[in-house]
Amino acid sequence: MNKRGLIITIVGLVLVGVSLTVASSTIPSNVTGPNDLSMVAMFDGMFDEVTDELQIVPGESAYVSFGTSSYNSPLLWGIQLIEYKTDDKLSITISNVFGDSYGEYVQSEPILFEMIETVESDTLNFEIKNIGQNTVHVIVMFSEDPENSDALSNPNSPLMNMVLPLLISGFLLILGIIISIIGTIVVLIDLKNNLDNKRNY
Repeated sequence: MNKRGLIITIVGLVLVGVSLTVASSTIPSNVTGPNDLSMVAMFDGMFDEVTDELQIVPGESAYVSFGTSSYNSPLLWGIQLIEYKTDDKLSITISNVFGDSYGEYVQSEPILFEMIETVESDTLNFEIKNIGQNTVHVIVMFSEDPENSDALSNPNSPLMNMVLPLLISGFLLILGIIISIIGTIVVLIDLKNNLDNKRNY
């Protein structure tokens, strides 16, 4: 029987195994799940300011301010819920010192990132209200003009050292799955041809 299909399938599975190995070696060993992944550590050097961990009991709010200094540059802000539970939920209201609204957001996932376009220097006030049932612990991150951040421009930054291997891992995973599917199809075709030849004899 022709073994080409089996060989192709094995090659595909090997590529999948290599991709998983690359991914597991990239993610820090102390990370056991998405709740353990610190955005601050992962995007080290990208944020201009990171708050201390804030504790917010149900129905209460925490207040954070950030002053922008650049003109016509975006502000990237993010909130991470530490030790996230499925029913945790936050309401975030953003305004400036004049009371102008910069948006209202609801967060029900462990991590939320949003971009705000600022046309001039301003001080933005964040009201973070716990509308869930559990006491939560959050950190807030700010990055002004993130596109020009050293974390993206420096090839040796922790972010780039993690992103590139993960991109390679993702490519190998997709390629391995495709090759495995092709190999399986070839095996089925060879089996069918083999059975047809036996019937002819």
